[in-house]
Amino acid sequence: MAQHTDEPAQNAVGVDIGGTKIAAGVVDHRGEILASTRRETPATEPAAIADAVADAVAELATTHTFGPVGVAAAGFVDAARSTVVFAPNLAWRDEPLRARLEDRLHRTVVVENDANAAAWGEFRFGGGLDEHGVAVDDVLMLTLGTGLGGGIIAGGQLLRGAAGAAAEVGHARAVPDGRVCGCGNRGCWEQYVSGNALVRQGRDLLRSGDPLGAGLSAAAGGSLDAVDGPMITRLAAAGDAGCAGLLSELGRWLGEAVATFCAVLDPEVVVIGGGVSSAGEMLLAPARVSLAANLAGRTHRKPPPLRAARRGNDAGTIGVADLARTA
Repeated sequence: MAQHTDEPAQNAVGVDIGGTKIAAGVVDHRGEILASTRRETPATEPAAIADAVADAVAELATTHTFGPVGVAAAGFVDAARSTVVFAPNLAWRDEPLRARLEDRLHRTVVVENDANAAAWGEFRFGGGLDEHGVAVDDVLMLTLGTGLGGGIIAGGQLLRGAAGAAAEVGHARAVPDGRVCGCGNRGCWEQYVSGNALVRQGRDLLRSGDPLGAGLSAAAGGSLDAVDGPMITRLAAAGDAGCAGLLSELGRWLGEAVATFCAVLDPEVVVIGGGVSSAGEMLLAPARVSLAANLAGRTHRKPPPLRAARRGNDAGTIGVADLARTA
């Protein structure tokens, strides 16, 4: 039988569904994760994904009492927060995810885009807080993972757009007729500001035969396929000039992207999350320089603070639980 917490009505479950893993946690009203579990993502089978989520939630219910369930999904989610219209890395096409899960869980379920959920988690409980611990009203969050995600808080509200597809900043055009993107267009920011972009640059460095790539080549055993983002970050932190240069170049692109988005959104704070953000100041320092150099009206305004996310990989779980609680 489930053990009741002191504040069961204020607890919710957040589930973050990624391309390879499903992370689920019981989250209280302060944004603290009380219990968590994980499952592998059966990425090619929509029904199996729902089964895995239900199994994870059932496990959490053996030790905690909670109310609604929020699900962060890596894809385009409709304005009703019910259907995943399209997901580039999962087999979701017009997937009625909320209905599937409510049938299995017999609980209220809210579905949200994963970057939106992470942005809300940081806005409420992380990098969107000021020095007094108060959430600021206007926050832009960029998540640098495999691709580039975004979440926008405007006037203290999550901006979803008419069809629920707002903040897909990774698929705004950066370079006319640039690199082909997975969305079908060319030159999207995601092709220049993401984990995939960093890995591509690393592999290009190896192909070039440039002496700056010697350290990366040794670490990868000369194999292009062995190059990944964590390897580049680790070598850069150890003082490898070639890998430090790769992160600096990525930071330059990041700063340019933020400057472009600032021209539209004018955020008070910009929060950088996702796996690539683990590079810390090796990425953020050059990004701040690039942002200051490219900000519209820069001689008459200050660039917004550019901060690393504070809730890390838990931001999506925390944020979507809070959104489900307050829906």
